[in-house]
Amino acid sequence: MSSKAALAIFTSLLGCMLNNVFLEYIIKLDPGAGHLITFLQFLFISIHGFILTSKFGTVKPKVPLQTYLTLVVFFFVTSVVNNWAFDFNIPVPLHMIFRAGSLIANMIMGIIILKKKYTWDKYLSVLMITAGIIICTLYSSKEVGKSCTDCDPNNKIGAENTKEPVNVDHFFWWVIGILLLTGALLLSARMGIYQESLYKVHGKYPEEALYYTHLYALPGFLLYASSIWEHASIATKSDALEIPLTNLVLPIIWIYLLLNVLTQYVCISSVYVLTTECTSLTVTLVITLRKFLSLIFSIVYFQNPFTLAHWFGTALVFGGTLLFAEVPKRFSDKLKEKQKSHIKKDK
Repeated sequence: MSSKAALAIFTSLLGCMLNNVFLEYIIKLDPGAGHLITFLQFLFISIHGFILTSKFGTVKPKVPLQTYLTLVVFFFVTSVVNNWAFDFNIPVPLHMIFRAGSLIANMIMGIIILKKKYTWDKYLSVLMITAGIIICTLYSSKEVGKSCTDCDPNNKIGAENTKEPVNVDHFFWWVIGILLLTGALLLSARMGIYQESLYKVHGKYPEEALYYTHLYALPGFLLYASSIWEHASIATKSDALEIPLTNLVLPIIWIYLLLNVLTQYVCISSVYVLTTECTSLTVTLVITLRKFLSLIFSIVYFQNPFTLAHWFGTALVFGGTLLFAEVPKRFSDKLKEKQKSHIKKDK
């Protein structure tokens, strides 16, 4: 393995895990900050791409800009809905597990749109993932009422809790959050199919696509301007914290937002390097390992409720993911190849 690949594995694990940590810190302090988080991530990548990818607008895109518009709509809606789900009582661990079910959505879209047929092991892996998500979702629903005995009686999302212990229709909003995550999964899968067809026609330019899908989506955030402004104000009014080794004092939520945006970029760029430097097997293993470690850290460090049933469901999700990516089969094939090479050497 090259030093570049090893560094990409390290930075992808570190960047993506830290990104989830800072995300959870933000959500704990302000559950309704989803639109603000998404906007800042899109703004940062757009500025970065304008400077380094388009060279301040001097480099012409290799793919027609009109072609990106459909991709932009898919990408924008998926990103906004995924972060918006936190505003509907979705805990971070359940969010991670649910998003790990992207293979289900990809298979469904592949069957419906591309008329694909899959082998038995693919269906088994998707069945495992589906069962795992259903188990985690059902057991998480039992915690919803327990985790919110002091919610706002008017049930205004993002509003401050009242002191009176009232168990309102928290479960209803949790169901809405689950529906949002499900819709985002299906949209993401549809976007993947469109992106695949786009690459076949125009070629692969991932850095350019990353830049323009984020840049063109920025006007869409005008729809959420009031929410972004409201939660930017909440962030500004949060407790001040002095940054170590400096005399700079900033509101703590803004510090977490800045760190979230930076680690998001490290995560995305590292995964891009991985796809160019490593085999698909290595990429799948690294991404699965990253999701699993992020989940474990979230449960332990943030003390999120996680029962034995959750662990069983999580094992099914990650086991099904590895089976779908044919990781066990590839490991078995590599071991057989090594054994054959050893036998040849002995002869």
